[in-house]
Amino acid sequence: MLPDPAHKPLLATLKGQRQPIPPIWLMRQAGRYLPEYRALREAKGGFLALAMDSDAAAEITLQPIRRFGMDGAILFSDILIVPMALGQELWFETGEGPRLAPTVQARDVLESLQNAPAALQPIYGTVRRVAAQLPLGTTFLGFAGSPWTVATYMIAGQGSREQAEARRLAYRDPGLMQALIERIADCTITYLLGQIDAGVEAVQLFDSWSGSLSPAQFERWVIAPTARIVAALQERAPHVPVIGFPKGAGGKLPAYARETGVDAIGIDETVDPAWAHASLPENMPVQGNLDPLALIAGGGTLDNAVDRILSAFAGRPHVFNLGHGILPDTPIAHVEQLLARVRGIE
Repeated sequence: MLPDPAHKPLLATLKGQRQPIPPIWLMRQAGRYLPEYRALREAKGGFLALAMDSDAAAEITLQPIRRFGMDGAILFSDILIVPMALGQELWFETGEGPRLAPTVQARDVLESLQNAPAALQPIYGTVRRVAAQLPLGTTFLGFAGSPWTVATYMIAGQGSREQAEARRLAYRDPGLMQALIERIADCTITYLLGQIDAGVEAVQLFDSWSGSLSPAQFERWVIAPTARIVAALQERAPHVPVIGFPKGAGGKLPAYARETGVDAIGIDETVDPAWAHASLPENMPVQGNLDPLALIAGGGTLDNAVDRILSAFAGRPHVFNLGHGILPDTPIAHVEQLLARVRGIE
């Protein structure tokens, strides 16, 4: 049975229906700023152990829904599940983030990557558990990393601000980069369709490092593979909206919105919401774009920032969100203040 958007404000917004009160969810809302998450992580182990434990990951996904009544639940997982499923070893260094090995620098490494992502099954188990427990009005969001961003980690072995290794490889051996991007895209399509089959109702593609590319490279490594994924999802699951989030795209956002086929577009905190409203396709749902640091600041700073965003997007379908993930030192009281401001609760 297909979900009914009439009972789900977030899903209805992503399908183009403007709501009197914008629905709200927060990127990384299930995670380190919540004491209940920290307690579970201490009991169960590190991040990857939690993400691959379907019961634990489902519990973490549901924690912010119970505490805050968010309009959307975002699957607790990581964008690097795809390279792990393809055969790269994935681990997390305490305080430093994810690591992948071996790094993809030559075609023989690429050709050693698997085609049957059996490692994705625990994620589908999480989705099924969450879908069975969500409140009626909550939209369940799945996600994956976009091919360019995932490729930067697979090539460098870790995150980097400039993505120099991936950009060098793209110029030095575009054929190898194309083959890698296509392998990631194929696995991502399989992964997202699996999430949809298990119960998610919308999906988001995170392109966290898209801002490092020139316009021509952005067209090839961000827009083209995203369009391929979106087309495949729309063919197999046309009822499921796709949110594209090309962080750092800036002035390339309108081209991304027009050419990828995404149903909604997420914008980061560096984008002027008034410019985004004027520049993006009319009536296209927009998601964003509060600065996570304004949320930490709280008080009048937070209220003013919220009001500017609400005003800018009052004329189109709008999902209120952050411009990037919520930070670990975010006070719980400030999240409550944000929700009250967006929902008009005194």
